[in-house]
Amino acid sequence: MTTATKPQLTLQEFLELPETEPASEFINGEIVQKPMPQGEHSVLQGEFCDVINQVAKPQKVAYAFPELRCTFGGESIVPDVAVFRWERIPLLPSGRIANRFEIHPDWAIEVLSPDQNQTKVLGKLLHCSRNGTELGWLMYPEEESILAVFPGQKVELYKGADPLPILNGIELELTVETVFGWLSFS
Repeated sequence: MTTATKPQLTLQEFLELPETEPASEFINGEIVQKPMPQGEHSVLQGEFCDVINQVAKPQKVAYAFPELRCTFGGESIVPDVAVFRWERIPLLPSGRIANRFEIHPDWAIEVLSPDQNQTKVLGKLLHCSRNGTELGWLMYPEEESILAVFPGQKVELYKGADPLPILNGIELELTVETVFGWLSFS
């Protein structure tokens, strides 16, 4: 008995498909739909964008984008937060921001959602690292810890009062406790 196998899509064919909600990503030749963000995920994602942009945008150092499609290295991913150095933000000839980002982010932040496969999410950050991303964070809300991915795919775990690594040039000091403290609304 022979089994028919469905031919894999190319990256270009994937990019021509309609967008999904939540976003789908193209990783290792497969389409993977991200989970729908829940409360903790949404708060952390929003706070990160706000905090980074309050510090980095006025000096035109960097900008944090939520759920931005980044296509590079043969894959198309949508980090929870993608931070780009100001001079690397794709612009149109008019100076207006481009819609398509066909480059790696400088800093990619992922928040692990319940029931999400941590190996696959870490794989996205390692893909980013292999393709030039300077810093990656994988946040574990349940454990209140953050795994950082550095160039050369060096990985470090941060907990409690540990100061967190920040993209060079962004004047920001955060600890793991501070970040997960954003989840407290009492």
